[in-house]
Amino acid sequence: MLFNSYVFIFAFLPLTLLLFHGLRRAGFERASISALTVMSLFFYGWWNPKYLILLVSLMVVNFALAARIVPTGGRRPAAARPLLILGLTANLSALGYFKYANFFVDNLNGLTGLDISLAKVVLPLGISFFTFQKIAFLVDSYYGRVDRLDLLDYSLFVSFFPQLIAGPIVHHSEVMPQFRKTGTVSARSIALGITIFSIGLAKKVLLADSAARFATPQFQAVAAGARLDLLAAWSAALSYTAQLYFDFSGYTDMAIGAGLLFGIRLPLNFASPYKSASITEFWRRWHITLSRFLRDYLYIPLGGNRKGPHRRYLNVVITMLLGGFWHGAGWTYIVWGALHGLYLAVNHLWCTFRTKTGLTADPAGGLGRMLAQAITFIAVVVAWVFFRSEDLGSAIKMLRAMAGANGLAVPASLRSLAPHFSATAGSVDSGIALLVAFCLLLITWLMPNTQQLTGYEGPAGAYAGDRIEDTPVSMRPALSARWAVAVACLFAVSVMFMSKVSEFIYFQF
Repeated sequence: MLFNSYVFIFAFLPLTLLLFHGLRRAGFERASISALTVMSLFFYGWWNPKYLILLVSLMVVNFALAARIVPTGGRRPAAARPLLILGLTANLSALGYFKYANFFVDNLNGLTGLDISLAKVVLPLGISFFTFQKIAFLVDSYYGRVDRLDLLDYSLFVSFFPQLIAGPIVHHSEVMPQFRKTGTVSARSIALGITIFSIGLAKKVLLADSAARFATPQFQAVAAGARLDLLAAWSAALSYTAQLYFDFSGYTDMAIGAGLLFGIRLPLNFASPYKSASITEFWRRWHITLSRFLRDYLYIPLGGNRKGPHRRYLNVVITMLLGGFWHGAGWTYIVWGALHGLYLAVNHLWCTFRTKTGLTADPAGGLGRMLAQAITFIAVVVAWVFFRSEDLGSAIKMLRAMAGANGLAVPASLRSLAPHFSATAGSVDSGIALLVAFCLLLITWLMPNTQQLTGYEGPAGAYAGDRIEDTPVSMRPALSARWAVAVACLFAVSVMFMSKVSEFIYFQF
């Protein structure tokens, strides 16, 4: 069930809200949590009911293991470590089978000449996201960081439908205490939720899907053997850069907005990432919850920066390689992760050099920061080409075209101004595509982001303060007729453009 679908907006969400708030108003707080859990499982089962067995089975197993390994009276049970290893193995095995089995078999056949056959394994929606949450909960249970074990709270933590499919990756310390709150949800929370949900819907329907009309055909054409010229290649790469941001941040906004309708504050996941002046800053602004998970549960356990600079760079590269592989079973994702690992290592080297030579660690404002932002943005775009391409060969072809290897052609829309030059081939006018991509990217560079507009701050908890603090804008939404009309118009326009429903990009991860 997609957030940008009529069945979700006009059937599932209203029905779930009526059930939840009806029970709350009657004084049945725990019953409202139970109802929300059941509806969340129904939401997941809408796609394919049989995968509910996987979700519920892993939920029960992980909770049972957590109950056996959590320290009591300051002492950890003797069997805690083997049970932790068992739990991690079970979670990673499920993820490995459903997400990577076909990838490993195909590559093994290619390397050895074998002909091992494996039926096509269908990837369960959201398995990467809810697997990370379960692993974090198990590890924190082992180290005594879980303050209370409650099966109902845990079940909703794992299955809460706004963040179940594509995040943000929620930490138990952020949301489980919220499930224990009593009383009705405030009108301000509901108004803010509707506002943020509407902004997210507009990002997806009006902006991301518009960019996709220019990005998708051109990447598909390259995969089919087409040779794009310089302008066409850049129009494809920049269109996808805009599409991915508005698609994923739009989903996150809709998830946060839907959560607020139930009085649940989900963590922020984006903070104007394309404004970043370094790749380190980019990863503090892009998919924030994934960055924190990789840092806390992979980079730091590997040793972090505690074992010297060389080990630090190696740990960064390993972390980003695995982060890339987490996104998908394909060499393009591995190369994308490796590129970002290399970017981060170079960034750390550069910061060390600047510090040792007496320069400031970060570029000064003005021209220096603008240059740093441009370099960072181009590096991100190059990596996105691998992220989007069908295979490594297609990615290399696209990058060669972006470097001018296939020459320059005049867009069809400008043909009359340069009749002596060859026109762009293909179904996409690269001139219009570049104009649309540039306008969309201007929004990411110059306009305030959702939290600046609305004043949303995320949940109180372990991760609440670990984010970029952007300067707020003065036009904060209030419970006023003016804002109600503006949000209603934005919502109505978005709904009118929902005739062709498209999946969110991160559903495939």
